[in-house]
Amino acid sequence: MKLVIPMAGMGKRMRPHTLTVPKPLLPIAGVSIVQRLAEEIANVSKSQITEIAFITGTFGQEVEDKLKDIAKNLGAVPKIYYQEEPLGTAHAIHCAAGSLNERVIVAFADTLFKADFNLNEDNDSVIWVKRVKNPEAFGVVKICETGAITDFIEKPKKFVSDLAIIGIYYFKDGDNLRKELKFLIDNEIKVNGEYQLTDALENMKNNGIKFKTETVNEWLDCGNKDATVYTNQRILVHLGNSVSQTCKQNNAIIIEPCFIDENVKITNSVIGPYVSLGKNVVINSSVIKNSIIQNNAFIENYNLSNSMIGSYATVKKSYGSLSISDYSTSHE
Repeated sequence: MKLVIPMAGMGKRMRPHTLTVPKPLLPIAGVSIVQRLAEEIANVSKSQITEIAFITGTFGQEVEDKLKDIAKNLGAVPKIYYQEEPLGTAHAIHCAAGSLNERVIVAFADTLFKADFNLNEDNDSVIWVKRVKNPEAFGVVKICETGAITDFIEKPKKFVSDLAIIGIYYFKDGDNLRKELKFLIDNEIKVNGEYQLTDALENMKNNGIKFKTETVNEWLDCGNKDATVYTNQRILVHLGNSVSQTCKQNNAIIIEPCFIDENVKITNSVIGPYVSLGKNVVINSSVIKNSIIQNNAFIENYNLSNSMIGSYATVKKSYGSLSISDYSTSHE
């Protein structure tokens, strides 16, 4: 089984955090979004993931090395491909044409999920879905009595289905997917100036490919700060409390669940619930809940909630929600 992860987007809705770090490498409970995604997919796949292809922008060698390590730690061969222009979902996947063969899973790197099914790899294709209360905001699928997909509908104005596509797809025949994507590109078949995966799926369905669905238990978005903080909360609920033995506490209270990484120092403070602290974070005389604090940040005299604090940031003397990037300073 091969895994293809498109992640070339600029992550503008996650600014300022994506000014220095690609969004898929932002941490959720101490582990990057893209690593958690790859691990969850490996858990539901019956076959071993033998190759992970990352489709990136020009993020630099350090980022590529981190991505390669994610693949290697799962026993897979890493491949790096580049999408130089934002020309749509179909174009992004086709950038990894060299890996589109055999059985393949395509997973966009801005979402996490929890599921308890085992992927049925005998199906032609499987699209992962979640029932939602507002299907008009999503691409949805309509299914027949046998469970096969009959229609793909993008943001339906009238109700046709509440099964939203979460952005993860399985294809038994990767070669066929590659050919359908190439057909769109060769024939300039675009919607609003972009090549859309939905058009390729529709062509495949019309050519006899049978699409099935698998429903995930939970679908977690990492599209903006508030959504990412909530995703961190839900992941901590699933994982439980984790505090490094190297954490130094002096008059500190930790309310579970939290993730606290190595060499954190907490003094005269209350931490939690739903807080993730990266390596070497220092917190003095503060109350922090429902937040993500990245490596080497310093926080003092702050009542903090629903926040994301970048690495090496300094925060002093205030309260409320905050979103600041790496190496930033915020104080009264």
